[in-house]
Amino acid sequence: MKLSKFKFKLPEELIALHPSYHRDESRLMVVNRKTRKIEHKTFKDLIDYFDDGDVFVFNDTKVFPARLYGNKEKTGAEIEVFLLRELNREQRLWDVLVDPARKIRIGNKLYFGEDDSLVAEVIDNTTSRGRTLRFLFDGPYDEFKDTLYSLGETPLPKFINRPVEEEDRERYQTIFAKHEGAVAAPTAGLHFSRELLKRLEIKGADFSYITLHVGLGNFRSVDVEDLTKHKMDSEQIWIGEETCSVVNSAIERRKNVCAVGTTVMRTLETSVSTQGQVKPFEGWTNKFIFPPYEFSVANRMISNFHLPLSTLLMMVAAFAGYDLLMEAYKVAVKEKYRFGTYGDAMLII
Repeated sequence: MKLSKFKFKLPEELIALHPSYHRDESRLMVVNRKTRKIEHKTFKDLIDYFDDGDVFVFNDTKVFPARLYGNKEKTGAEIEVFLLRELNREQRLWDVLVDPARKIRIGNKLYFGEDDSLVAEVIDNTTSRGRTLRFLFDGPYDEFKDTLYSLGETPLPKFINRPVEEEDRERYQTIFAKHEGAVAAPTAGLHFSRELLKRLEIKGADFSYITLHVGLGNFRSVDVEDLTKHKMDSEQIWIGEETCSVVNSAIERRKNVCAVGTTVMRTLETSVSTQGQVKPFEGWTNKFIFPPYEFSVANRMISNFHLPLSTLLMMVAAFAGYDLLMEAYKVAVKEKYRFGTYGDAMLII
């Protein structure tokens, strides 16, 4: 499978800059793999496609305000710092990306906040853009974290080309977000409202949760034409016993298991046994799924409409079937579906 097969013309105006007014009222394209039929619905119509005993698997990761703007000592140059992950709680060490990277070297100090309330020192260069920062903060850890997060803003992806707004703090987060650690939202989950979850529950659907802390690797471009040569960034995942029990029971009872988003699908496929059972797992995954691929756990999937040449598009193509998915995307462009993080949704059955 070649990278160039995932190129398509996406008019810029179809990239959603804001979420739909109500979470569950975005549009929903339903793609049936057996009949190859494509239907146009509203997200809350999802309930019509599920029955008693069917299972939804959600990613309960929580996005933190990862993007900060600071100034370099002496020159005062503005530097964007993107927090990736905390390396050491006691020493206040963080893995970060800096932009522009060429201006930042080991030993440089960066100042954050109007009154320079937070100072960081660059102590390591990991990649061309990556750095390790030590935040110089004397107070207790909780005070440090509060200060850091008060200075950070919601890390919308760069293709949402507008300033961050107040509504993003709530809307760039699923309603079931629980475990903090993501720098990007698991976007398929953004469409679920409390009302829709309640209606699904009344219908008899079961919910289970995995955690995958979404990293920036989701937006990293693929630089090789041969997809087998692409390496995904590692992301941290957890699957508990209860989730395994709910999912495995549904498989045994021949009920539908719906992966809500590509992050859930990657997590389930990382932890599956040769017998097709999901096992408890805690660790890291760099699994890259692209066509052709044999899925073992979920038989349904909800996903947003992804950008050309993205690894997310490749995984959905593996699940739906390449030809059918690219046909569905042609229809989506023609029908002016909204693409990207805040865009519309697709249900593949």
